[in-house]
Amino acid sequence: MEDFLTLLLAGISVGAIYGLIAIGLNLTFWTTKTMNFGQGSVMMLCAMLTATLIARGWSQALAILAALGVVVVLMVFTETYTVRPALKIEGSMGWAVSTLGVGIVLQGLAALWFGSQALAFPDVIFSAIDDVVVFGVHVSLQYIAVLVLALALVVAFELLVRGTVWGRAMRAVSMDADLASVIGIPVRMIVLGSYIASGVLAGISGILVAQIGGTVDPAFGFELVIFGFVAAVLGGMGSTTGALAGGIVAGVLQQMVGGYISSAAQHGMAFGLLILILVVRPQGLFGQREIVKV
Repeated sequence: MEDFLTLLLAGISVGAIYGLIAIGLNLTFWTTKTMNFGQGSVMMLCAMLTATLIARGWSQALAILAALGVVVVLMVFTETYTVRPALKIEGSMGWAVSTLGVGIVLQGLAALWFGSQALAFPDVIFSAIDDVVVFGVHVSLQYIAVLVLALALVVAFELLVRGTVWGRAMRAVSMDADLASVIGIPVRMIVLGSYIASGVLAGISGILVAQIGGTVDPAFGFELVIFGFVAAVLGGMGSTTGALAGGIVAGVLQQMVGGYISSAAQHGMAFGLLILILVVRPQGLFGQREIVKV
């Protein structure tokens, strides 16, 4: 029973992070119907920069802010030079190849700059040995803190989208970009802002996962973006609630499969879950079918 509760909490905590990643993917899907397939490398770069700067004597807060600043610049470059040109060609999927290419380049540069070996990630939120007893079970404070932070970010994002001018403008662009442009909404800036916000969420997600795992390497983000994509599809593309629910379901299943069957089966579980939801309910748990008039 103790093992089950430990795996359950770990799955919920990691799943909340998958939900954050899924929301980041949803952000760009709303405004441009595209996704940044280099998102995993963004997570990796932010976590590795944070670990490196802290190791060189920077304060934790300053190191995190500097790493997120680099992510913002990177996302501006990605949207401007890899996504926007591809979208000028009607029906082109060039954005998928170009964003994936940026991610591969980032992995190579990270291996060149930081080395291919895993870097130890410092204890930003509690340490690995800090725990609390809940119903007789020792629960890691890291998992609890990460879960609380992830849920707080999801709630803050939902309030931002529903209660601010930028959020309403983004929703208008997602419905009809041409009409939004006609009524004076700066579509170009909204799209760029969605990519920047997506990158910041990815960077924070990378730091949270690295905090739990304790290490980060150039291949760090690949598995994360897969589970984030599965969470987005499972919950329904474009749904914040669905992204969080899909992330928690994927996280719990991952931990249960890894704990009771085999860690090697975790990757297969992600693809199996993706195939299942596409067959049974393609629009996801909280998504709605799209009706296109021709």
